[in-house]
Amino acid sequence: MRITDCQIFLVEISQTEPLAPYRSHLRISDWTTKAIVRLETDNGLIGWGEHNQNFLPNIDISQQSVEAQDFIIGWEPYDLEKYHRENPFESRLRCGIEMAMWDLIGKDNALPLYKLLGGKVRERIELAACMGIQSYERAGDMARWYVEQGYTTLKTKAGADAEEDFEMVRGVRDAVGDQLKLRIDPNRAYSNEEAADLAIRLEPFELEYFEQPIMAEPLSDAKWLRDQTTTPIALNESVEGPDSVMAILEADAAEFILPDTHTAGGILPCVKIGHLAEAANIPTIMHCGHDLGLKTAAMLHICAAMPAYSMPNDCTYYGLSDDILTTMLAIDRGTMLVPELPGLGVTVDEEKVMKYRTNNPS
Repeated sequence: MRITDCQIFLVEISQTEPLAPYRSHLRISDWTTKAIVRLETDNGLIGWGEHNQNFLPNIDISQQSVEAQDFIIGWEPYDLEKYHRENPFESRLRCGIEMAMWDLIGKDNALPLYKLLGGKVRERIELAACMGIQSYERAGDMARWYVEQGYTTLKTKAGADAEEDFEMVRGVRDAVGDQLKLRIDPNRAYSNEEAADLAIRLEPFELEYFEQPIMAEPLSDAKWLRDQTTTPIALNESVEGPDSVMAILEADAAEFILPDTHTAGGILPCVKIGHLAEAANIPTIMHCGHDLGLKTAAMLHICAAMPAYSMPNDCTYYGLSDDILTTMLAIDRGTMLVPELPGLGVTVDEEKVMKYRTNNPS
């Protein structure tokens, strides 16, 4: 089986209430923009992948398409390790192509991806509902809605103002008490001292973790922060490939780590991170980048097969107005089932890809 064609489409799908408008300390948005990779092979199979293009206006999809075609046509999808050693792409494009290669491998063997990764260790994948920065009142209202929907875990954006973050956490706790495990993510917004001060103030609210409040490097700063507070510290932007996780473990810089296929460069690196985390006994959570169905499906397969991914995983899928799949993935009481069809286990509606695309097909 050889790859004979590669196309990349840029698609944009709106988000709906209560997710939208989604506010971080960086921006406010009510859409998700993704690159969709379509690989075709000489035996007639089609594989699909997805990678992030959110908030990346300088990325040229046409140039990505040319680079991808020049490199990947003629490859065997099974050559994943070789692909990771030799591809010249930045991590996002590397992820989208690699995801489509996994989809092809699964379809070629008539097996869902999780079986290729070692089989299920869990049937249902728990989700952490993600929301933007909210006021005290709105945070409480949304927390009650999440509880009604069956979620057990909430992650909020943070980082615009420490007092606002404190009031948002207080709003959630005053509304629903401990019915939701609570995580907040300032996306590197704070200095070391600001983060330590806020973490200490938040200790009575017993956050599940405080995600990447400071810069990704040096890791010694994250270790210093851990030593200042009982609020657990998680790292996301510090997590890239498996080598970065080894450095985090060596530095004792985090209690939790959050990889993402688009920053790690694909499914295989996230699997390797899972093995490292399992050996080190450090809980691991899949990060979400306002994902559509393909990337969400990849998350489900990884988490179904990897023991380390044992906690609720980030999700904004509940807030999409539509998807490029023929049928949207179902969320039931804050959980999803891993798909059982071959490959990623989902079916792309090519008419929807064309409907939502923002670029001409390559």
